[in-house]
Amino acid sequence: MNAPLPSTYFDETGAQGPRFREAGELVLDRAHRDARVDDRWVGLTPCEFALLWRLAQSPGERLGGADLRAQAWRIAFDPEHDGVAAHLDRVRAKLAAAGVGHLICTDGDSRHFLDVPPPAVLRPPAAG
Repeated sequence: MNAPLPSTYFDETGAQGPRFREAGELVLDRAHRDARVDDRWVGLTPCEFALLWRLAQSPGERLGGADLRAQAWRIAFDPEHDGVAAHLDRVRAKLAAAGVGHLICTDGDSRHFLDVPPPAVLRPPAAG
């Protein structure tokens, strides 16, 4: 009854992959095709989720629009003017409402990436 709807953004042939990806405070849930911060769902569309899922695969890796279209949406053409950039602007706004809009960045060459801080390393207290 609550099975996810079919999508062209993910392989539906039974290939297994991770259900969750974490990017700082953001947790992406492949089964829900949405992201959450704490217990608050962001409300991503399938296109937006596919972009964010791909960026979260390799935080810090800079990807241009053509790369994201091919790798996240599996298409070689842009169906709309500034499609990837416009979708990422909407994702950034949704993440900003959840307090993590700073995670999605665009560099001077219009390449997009997730700027996720490295996990905190616990160090033993200094002997003194």
